[in-house]
Amino acid sequence: MKKLILLFLLLSISLSAQKVDLSYYLPKNVTYNKSIPTPKEIIGHEVGEWHITHDKLVEYMKALAASSDRISIETRGTTYEGRPLLLLTITSPENHKNLAEIRQIHINATDDASVDISKNPIVVYQGFSIHGNEPSGSNAALAVAYYLAAAENIEDLLSNTVILFDPSFNPDGLQRFAYWANTNKRKNQSLSV
Repeated sequence: MKKLILLFLLLSISLSAQKVDLSYYLPKNVTYNKSIPTPKEIIGHEVGEWHITHDKLVEYMKALAASSDRISIETRGTTYEGRPLLLLTITSPENHKNLAEIRQIHINATDDASVDISKNPIVVYQGFSIHGNEPSGSNAALAVAYYLAAAENIEDLLSNTVILFDPSFNPDGLQRFAYWANTNKRKNQSLSV
């Protein structure tokens, strides 16, 4: 009986340590543009397999901006340790052409309630991982950014929304924690039964 319990325990541990791919995090029944790189194609591992380091996060966001007409990227400054503070603008290609006008209407509406904003897209700000030891946000930003860049049939969402996307509020803290967590990560041994 003890051997059976031990076998069951070892089997359950090995099954619970199975890796998941990107599709685990994404909505079902959605097709994706194959020309947009997945996180694994750029950073070398699946989302969640390792904690994302800030340098790899930047590399992936730049790859998305280079491959998708839905995304533009800018560096808004640098951190104390010299890491870039990124801001992605994610919206339809048509809205990208009119960002200056959309911005001006948005500003005018804050000063004058009579400004007609009914035809203007909403502006949404999404920021991830403000606390360095809470890295799940920046890890999730990989999947969210991929979805917004590559998902097909979300044109309506992108036509009606301008998303200001900050993949890491705290690059220095993210880098420090990810390095620590990754260097102290336990590797699961595969069990042969």
